[in-house]
Amino acid sequence: MFSSEAALDDALSEPSEAVVATLRKQPGDFILLGAAGKMGLSLARMIRRATENSRRVIGVSRFTTVNDEAAFHAHGIETIRCDLLDEAAVAKLPEAQNVIAMTGMKFGSTGNEWLTWGMNTYMPSLICKKFRNSTVVAFSTGNVYAHTPITSGGSRETDTLNPVGEYGMSAMGRERMYEYFSRTLSVRMSIIRLNYACDLRYGVLVDIARKVWEGQPLDLAMGHFNTIWQGDANAWTLQAFGLAASPPCVLNVTGPETLSVRTVAERMAHRMRKSVTFTGQEVPTALLSNSEQAQTKLAPLQFTSEQLIDAVADWVATGGRSLGKPTHFESRDGKF
Repeated sequence: MFSSEAALDDALSEPSEAVVATLRKQPGDFILLGAAGKMGLSLARMIRRATENSRRVIGVSRFTTVNDEAAFHAHGIETIRCDLLDEAAVAKLPEAQNVIAMTGMKFGSTGNEWLTWGMNTYMPSLICKKFRNSTVVAFSTGNVYAHTPITSGGSRETDTLNPVGEYGMSAMGRERMYEYFSRTLSVRMSIIRLNYACDLRYGVLVDIARKVWEGQPLDLAMGHFNTIWQGDANAWTLQAFGLAASPPCVLNVTGPETLSVRTVAERMAHRMRKSVTFTGQEVPTALLSNSEQAQTKLAPLQFTSEQLIDAVADWVATGGRSLGKPTHFESRDGKF
């Protein structure tokens, strides 16, 4: 489906008509906080392409490597190096009418709980106070939910939050801080509960495909999951600007299906002409989100789960590059 990484990156950042229409109604510049993460560059590129160079698009991060920053510059995206836990540094950031807050800590949180809470709950207060006059789309996670029955269709935005593990608790704290400032400072905001975005180089489907390809057994402890093509996650994130409100609009961003690890692995194995083995047994609950609200309010997804499964299998089987960042989706104790 994709002949090269360049073609893949172009597809991930191609704006839909709905994205163009939303951003046309959303004047002003864009600043992406925590932009050096896995989604930041493709999301910034989508904004740049949708607005046709008529706005400033600024990526903010610590940018640990020069190449990360150069990739942004190559597509006309400005960058600023900033430690977003430094209140004085955050205060010096340029104003922007539209803010995407992608900040947070998940992997490595076990053993660094103090830093996890600092990044996930203190940092939002700095962001909100700095950008109190902006519209904010803030990333959260499906990990704020409890495990739900696999027959339930997944947790809904109105469900009581009951996260498993300290990372999930800190993510719930992040949402509460955003909500507090949205309500007290009247910040227009949307909160995105993402679960899980998939590029062909990382994601739950990539984790499964690589184990199938390498002949490693697949653990069925977390036997079911949701996922969404990252290009679709980008598009829904940008459309969420049109739903921002005070108090915040909250959206589950994921695909519509509850997918079975066993079924997905067997489909990939057949396509790859490989055999697959499993360990453990499925249990009747999993970390699942229901995205019906987003499906109703936002434009239809461009990629079906079947298309995404097959694209990942083909990418892995033909030697496509991996980012080497497993999702650890199989964790049931919330430790990352």
